[in-house]
Amino acid sequence: MIEGRATSRYVRTSAQKAKLVLDLIRGRDVNTALATLRFARKGVAKDIEKALRSAVANASQREGGSGDVDRLYVGACHADQGPSLKRIRAAPMGRAFRIIKRSAHLTVVVRERPESTTVVPVGEPAGGEGGTTERRKRASGARRATKRVKHKRSRKTTRRTTSGAKSASGATTGAARAATKARAADKKTRKAPAD
Repeated sequence: MIEGRATSRYVRTSAQKAKLVLDLIRGRDVNTALATLRFARKGVAKDIEKALRSAVANASQREGGSGDVDRLYVGACHADQGPSLKRIRAAPMGRAFRIIKRSAHLTVVVRERPESTTVVPVGEPAGGEGGTTERRKRASGARRATKRVKHKRSRKTTRRTTSGAKSASGATTGAARAATKARAADKKTRKAPAD
């Protein structure tokens, strides 16, 4: 199996930010990965693209390689932390705040796919069609079941009492409302002027 490797060292970004972009291209074909990096909205994508192009060039120079770029894919990619520059920023009342300017080492490895393997799109089973719809139905049924359970739980907490007192949620029952209306009507009849 043909393999090409390239490393960009001392790239002025943090390894954490670089890993976000590297996760996008891991396992993809080289052409798809280059298109993804071209339109990624991160500054480190340009540095990763340079490393990827270098790895492709290194793989094509290897002995025994077919030279077909379409068969290459990103086999592995990772970012290691490089040395950090320590700087200070002036702060109020004579103090100083620490600024850490991080760097990273980016490594990209491309490998050649064997000719016999067929590429299966992500989300579809290798056995054929129909498996995805069954999986979706099962997943939606599980989601519906969890929603029902949550709904039942929420109803238990807001259930009203039958004694007329206020429940845990603060709402009064129908019997309590009727008693309140009867008291209000009784007060009105008492205050009515006598003829």
